[in-house]
Formats: sequence, structure tokens, C-alpha cells
Amino acid sequence: MDDALPSRRDQIKLTAEEQRELLDTERIVVVSTIGPRGWPHSMPMWFTVRDGELWVWSYAKSQKVRNLERDPRATLLIETGFEYQELRGIEIEAEAELIRDTARVAEFGAELSARYAGGIAQVEGAAEALQAQAAKRVAIHFNPVRTATWDHRKLGGTY
Repeated sequence: MDDALPSRRDQIKLTAEEQRELLDTERIVVVSTIGPRGWPHSMPMWFTVRDGELWVWSYAKSQKVRNLERDPRATLLIETGFEYQELRGIEIEAEAELIRDTARVAEFGAELSARYAGGIAQVEGAAEALQAQAAKRVAIHFNPVRTATWDHRKLGGTY
């Protein structure tokens, strides 16, 4: 085997630009935390990207928040595609930072709502509703430790 040839793994990596595009277009991240019995606890979440890092919010009393309070490690997965040759995605091992400041959580909630609900901020009472939600929630900032990416479309139909 010629060591000068790129590995399959290297051939299918997403570039930084491709990663940004995937994060901009996909809407769901699966967040896996370590549950109280040591088993993975995986949940689909809406997210935003701030300075290249993923953020979500959740109820302060949710299982995922309780898991992260105990152990801040999480694995994040975003994948798209139906057939094997279409699959592309990002897996991020991260340390979670829980943000409890109500003003910061409300600011994040408005950002998340703008991404998923478009002009909801213009709806009468929306700001007050977000503020009420922020009091019950935490924003979660995932600081990446390790990232793996793949794009099977780059295989050109060969496996």
C-alpha cells in the first residue's frame, strides 16, 4: 500500500466551508449525554451556531440538563442523507457550559426562535413569552473538544 495515498477517512472529510453549510441548513442536532445509570441519553434538539459552536436550550429540570450538571461531556450528531452514498454529517465531542442568566437565556431564545419560527419576534407578546420561557430554561453552549466529519458523496459511488 502506498502511504502517499490519502486514506478513505481523509477523502470524505468535510471542509470548514462544507461544515458551515451543513450547520446552516440542517435543523436538528442529536445531543447525547450520560444518563444517571451510565447509559447514553440521546435527544433531538433545535440549535443555533455562534462563532462556529453549537448552542441549544432546554428546561432547567430536563434529564439532559441534570446529566450535564453531573458530567459536562456530550456528543453531538448532525447527519443528512437517505442512501449510503448521500450521507454526510458532523459528530462533535464537546464540554457543555450551562448558562442560567435569564437575560442571556432570553437573548438566546430569541435567536433560536428567529431561526426556526422566522418572524415570531414581530408577533405581539412574543418577547414576553420568550422572557417567561427563559426563566424556566438554560442555554447550553457546547465547547468542541474533537470533531469528525464525513461526506459519502465524495466517494463517487465507490465504497
